[in-house]
Amino acid sequence: MFLEKGLIQEIVCKALNEDAWTGDITSEILLEPGKEAKALVVIKEEGIIAGLKVAEEVFKQLNKNIILKPLVNDGERVKKDTVILEIEGSAIDILKGERCALNFLQRLSGISTMTRRYVEKVKGLSVRIADTRKTTPGLRFLEKYAVRIGGGYNHRMGLYDAVLIKDNHLAVFGSISRAIEKVRENLPHMMKIEVEVEKMDGVREALEAGADIIMLDNMEIEEMREAVRLVDKRAIVEASGRINLDNIYSIALTGVDVISVGALTHHIKALDISLNIKT
Repeated sequence: MFLEKGLIQEIVCKALNEDAWTGDITSEILLEPGKEAKALVVIKEEGIIAGLKVAEEVFKQLNKNIILKPLVNDGERVKKDTVILEIEGSAIDILKGERCALNFLQRLSGISTMTRRYVEKVKGLSVRIADTRKTTPGLRFLEKYAVRIGGGYNHRMGLYDAVLIKDNHLAVFGSISRAIEKVRENLPHMMKIEVEVEKMDGVREALEAGADIIMLDNMEIEEMREAVRLVDKRAIVEASGRINLDNIYSIALTGVDVISVGALTHHIKALDISLNIKT
């Protein structure tokens, strides 16, 4: 997945304004403006790196003359205590960008590392692990990028690029069949229709109405198997709800095509990464 440079610049600019709006009081008092330093960014636990370009953009926005030397690439599994980035230039600007750059690296690498764990759990099975819209406000594109770096797939990016008829839509509108009919009448011919269902009756109705994708929400394993048999490849079958590392393999064995996992982006432990000034 490609990260558009303008988007990275915009997100980084907002983050820097949040942390160093009028500067870095401490560093600017203690350090001379021309003082230079070297720094190493070190990963303190094994994981999958993501977000190096974003971290680099932090320092480049602060000082275009800072020299950055990445020693690994996004997507690499890196061992504990590995130096992943070398930085050289203005000491004040390195310190000013430290926390902002690490915040991006730690969170995105945490997402890619978690995603890889889920993907490896179902290795060899023909199922895709996908993310959801449960992302940090303002960081969705970065977090979905990290999911791809970890080996997962992206579900819809937002409400604007795919149809997903959920339980609350149906609570207001009514039946699945009528909802699909109305959406199809107004939808561009290239766009698919997904429907969220919780019971087998919903699976039958969605299938008969011509849904392209049927999401099995919070179903038990045996119900999922029954749903997959019923659909019989006439629609894509997606499993969602209460997915974790302990049950994902069993869910994959039901034959579903996609498993969407909110935990990829909202139950994340940031990877432990630090920036150390060389002395």
